[in-house]
Order: sequence, then structure tokens, then C-alpha cells
Amino acid sequence: MNRRTLLAAAGWLSAAILAVAIGIAALSVIGTGLTTPENKPLSAADVDRLLREQPAASRSASQGVGSSPSPSGSPPTSPSVSRPPGVASKALVTRGGTVVARCAAGQAEIVTMSPRPGFSLHEQQGNEGEFRSTSDNHDRVKFTVTCSGGQPALASRNGGGSDD
Repeated sequence: MNRRTLLAAAGWLSAAILAVAIGIAALSVIGTGLTTPENKPLSAADVDRLLREQPAASRSASQGVGSSPSPSGSPPTSPSVSRPPGVASKALVTRGGTVVARCAAGQAEIVTMSPRPGFSLHEQQGNEGEFRSTSDNHDRVKFTVTCSGGQPALASRNGGGSDD
């Protein structure tokens, strides 16, 4: 082999090793945020447990999203939802995602909605909500939250696949 061929082969090999090293470094930096336990989705049981563990003082003192501003005119500082003492929230699972709802004064209300992978939040208003598939716009999970014995419960509206 002549010197020119040997130099070209060494240059190519160096570039390939450098490219692989940069790729591995980039994947390890990106992958750390994707695979850590802090990013694991919560199950309905986990949500119920966390809601029960929340201290009563912080539940009644917090101000919810969409609520009126504080008397000083400043926006709410916490995204948590205010909850009068004795009003329990409950996680309800649908095939489109998890719904946290509560009953207050006999009225059902959706607190939050979290879609499952493959679904998105399409509608949330009062006690009605809808998850919609991200791959098929006609695959919908429509529901109404009702109060049964002071506990939130799900009632389906127009079963899955409905386009109403």
C-alpha cells in the first residue's frame, strides 16, 4: 500500500470512530431524561394514593387553574385545584386516559384529564370530556362524570368510534 491510501484509510477510520462516539454521547444525554423513573406515567391507583396523601391544609388553601384571581389581582401561584374540606377526588380510568373528578354539593366536576399515549385531550367542559385518538380522528372516548353516592363515576356518551 502506498502512503496516500494508508492516510485516507486512517482518516476515514478516525472520522467513523468520532461519529460513533458523538452519537453515543448524544443518546446518553437525551436518554437520561427519557428513561428516568421520574418520567414514568402514574397509574390510577398512584393518582388516588397521591390525592389521599395531600395534606388537607394545602388542598383548601390552594387556588385552582381557571379560578378567579386573588384579591390583590395577582394570578394564582399554584396549578393545583382548590378543594373544600371533605370533598374527595377520584381517578377514573377510560381507554383514552385518566380522569380525576370530584363531587361537590352533589355536582360532578372534572378536575383534570390525562390522555393515554395515542390519545389527546379534545374537550373538557364542566362534567363532560372527550379523548380523541391521535392516529384516527374518529376514534373518540366521550364521557360524562356523574355523582353516585357522593363519589364521582363515569357514564359513557356515544361509545368509542362515534363521530358525534
